Amino acid sequence: MLEISALTSHYGRIQALKGIEVTVAEGELVALVGANGAGKTTLLRCISGVQPVSGGRIRFDGKDITRMAPELRVGLGIAQVPEGRQVFGPLSVEDNLRLGAYRRHSKDVDADLQRMFKMFPVLDTMRHHPAGTMSGGQQQMLAMARALMSRPRLLLLDEPSMGLAPLLVAEIFRIVEALKKEGTTIFLVEQNAYAALGIADRGYVLETGQVVLADSGQRLLSDEKVKEAYLGL
Repeated sequence: MLEISALTSHYGRIQALKGIEVTVAEGELVALVGANGAGKTTLLRCISGVQPVSGGRIRFDGKDITRMAPELRVGLGIAQVPEGRQVFGPLSVEDNLRLGAYRRHSKDVDADLQRMFKMFPVLDTMRHHPAGTMSGGQQQMLAMARALMSRPRLLLLDEPSMGLAPLLVAEIFRIVEALKKEGTTIFLVEQNAYAALGIADRGYVLETGQVVLADSGQRLLSDEKVKEAYLGL
């Protein structure tokens, strides 16, 4: 579904990505782990189109999208849950969710809204509250549900556990696992390497803009280099 080849990206003269090679098959959950500043968020932003690519190619479902406008990528079925949630604070929870479906004009938006309320019960409880009054964990659930309202073919998750208490981290990963079982294709960027690789079909380790390891999630969990660098073992 997603094929990234020889991808490079710069911030001015600083090269953030150095020839990235990544693939994500339909129905897979692929994790990208690495330290702060490794280029994980930059890669997701390149896929969604909000970060310019300076070289290489991104193909989605066989189509070259390297230079495609971000809104057209959403139309193809790519949705990103950004780092830091970025919900629309003054708007109600329900309005945030409806904005996630802004490109859809079908009558089943209300049905999907009910599906989100079932998947994330706290959103139903707070549906008329301003999103800015929610806790960090609740906002993370809202950001995920908002992306799912677009019925994505590829879900990009950027650091969903960042800043959350352990119980909420477990809940977020439980939901990610449930989405995987439903067949959602997920590309997960996460600093919590143990949790991410534990549920991933495959994983990539990124260091200073380069992929240094790629294997199944379980094999990466048992890799001595990964254990030492990312799992504190």
